[in-house]
Amino acid sequence: MEKWFVMRKGAPFQEIAEKFQIHPILARLIRNRDVIGDEAIQLYLNGTIADLYDGMLMKDMDKAVDILQEKIREDKKIRIIGDYDIDGINSTYILLEGIKYLGGEADIDIPDRMKDGYGLNRNLIDRAFDDDIDTIITCDNGIAAREEIAYGKSLGMTIIVTDHHEIPYEEVESEKRYILPPADAVIDPKQQTCVYPFKELCGAGVAYKLIEALFGACGKDIEDVDYLMENVAIATVGDVMDLVGENRIFVKQGLEMLKRTNNLGLRALMECTGVPVERLSAYHIGFVIGPCLNASGRLDTAKRALELLCAKTKKEADILAGDLKALNDNRKDMTASAVEEAVKQVEETRLGEDKVLVIYLPDCHESLAGIVAGRVRERYHKPVFILTKAEEGVKGSGRSIESYHMYEELNKCKSLLTKFGGHKLAAGLSLEEENVDRLRETLNDLSTLTQEDLIPKISIDMQMPLGYISEAFVDELELLEPFGKGNVKPVFVEKNIEILSARILGKNKNVLKMQVQDAPGTQMDAMYFGDVEAFLEFFREKYGKPVVDGLLRGQRSKVEAAFTYYPGINEYMGQKTVQIIIQNYQ
Repeated sequence: MEKWFVMRKGAPFQEIAEKFQIHPILARLIRNRDVIGDEAIQLYLNGTIADLYDGMLMKDMDKAVDILQEKIREDKKIRIIGDYDIDGINSTYILLEGIKYLGGEADIDIPDRMKDGYGLNRNLIDRAFDDDIDTIITCDNGIAAREEIAYGKSLGMTIIVTDHHEIPYEEVESEKRYILPPADAVIDPKQQTCVYPFKELCGAGVAYKLIEALFGACGKDIEDVDYLMENVAIATVGDVMDLVGENRIFVKQGLEMLKRTNNLGLRALMECTGVPVERLSAYHIGFVIGPCLNASGRLDTAKRALELLCAKTKKEADILAGDLKALNDNRKDMTASAVEEAVKQVEETRLGEDKVLVIYLPDCHESLAGIVAGRVRERYHKPVFILTKAEEGVKGSGRSIESYHMYEELNKCKSLLTKFGGHKLAAGLSLEEENVDRLRETLNDLSTLTQEDLIPKISIDMQMPLGYISEAFVDELELLEPFGKGNVKPVFVEKNIEILSARILGKNKNVLKMQVQDAPGTQMDAMYFGDVEAFLEFFREKYGKPVVDGLLRGQRSKVEAAFTYYPGINEYMGQKTVQIIIQNYQ
């Protein structure tokens, strides 16, 4: 059961609409996203590259820039060590491109998910030492690698950390004592003493700021690195960062750059996956491009995705893009079977009674744990940890709900874990196999989740009759894009919508097209892309099978419901018509 609620946030909507030349409904939608005050609204609607903050405001940025200038001048060997996910891959590429452009001798290393695990480790440092590397720069990792960095320093290496993850801490007399690694420079906007105004950058955003600052210090035109914003955009969406403030600007600008990108690899990947380049949106990064880049680090090596970004010929780019697409198709099949196994455990054992689901799938490929956890969380609206058998012990990934801070909850159980890290809504962990059941019990014993917390909440922007929808209004809604976490697509609701007729479309019979009418009499097409069978069953229970069968034959019956929806445009043979995309029903 879902709980629907309509937001009621007040503001002088008419005044805002007149000042910014927008529809009053847009003024309301912007207020619902907690964008308040002329300056914030201006930035939200019209923010550009010029509105980005100066990276030199970040703690230790000056130190890192000085070190790198010296290392580049002295032709010292620099190694960039990223992570194997979409953020790590793009962060690595940004640093490699920038340092090489400035004449630095740089190469990369990315941990192998299975052999090395997440982040910096001794293997990577030994490898760098054996290759006579002078300086290591981490990106999208390093903030929690205190011991590993101390080891690298003991070998005489210079180490710079760039990261965006939470700073590790220990509780001392009920106070958090933050623990920083002993690197030569630590750049992470989440540090308590960092005055950088925007704290929610992804790893690629932090890496970009370093390259920009380095270009400025070397007397180069910083506009020469603007093109790397497309990589920041891909990483920001792919790493599911909030699309607010600087992230919104990066993604907005980056999407425009991607439409005309000179990167052969990205062009080949968009071509091979059938992405509509002219209509490219954050959705395509999140659900098409991103998963292909991530698939390399999951099932092979993330260095493959990096090779794609660095491809120098169209032929090379096409081959690598095809490989990544094939890997991702394979990943989809493996994910579906792991989700099925997880659901079986929840439905057929006492596990389903837990408020925090800790599911052990020994045979699941460990790289898929996070995706599987996300799917199971969507199904049950509970925090989910998926654990898998690793080369050593057990590894896992967690995905959370809004009312459960995953990183802090794991911190309470750290005696059971060999390693862990993450954010409020996602985490990674390692433990010994004999501790799996104890972890499940402990997380549930310590959980303060209530039944209310476990009910999915559908947040609705406003009630809106269908008569308000026009082509011009739908076009104006695009001003609110890009949509994603932190800037969700608007949700409208209308009650007493009558379904006049319905038909099932799609080769998998997974689309429902309806003709609907609201109480004032406005008729239009409505599309539903969810579970069509469950949708029809809902109405069969309420109105009876003959009535629903009649609707599918085009016979009008008095079938009504409340729908949440988003308005759209259907273009067919040059004709444009407005329609609604139905999301939820009651």
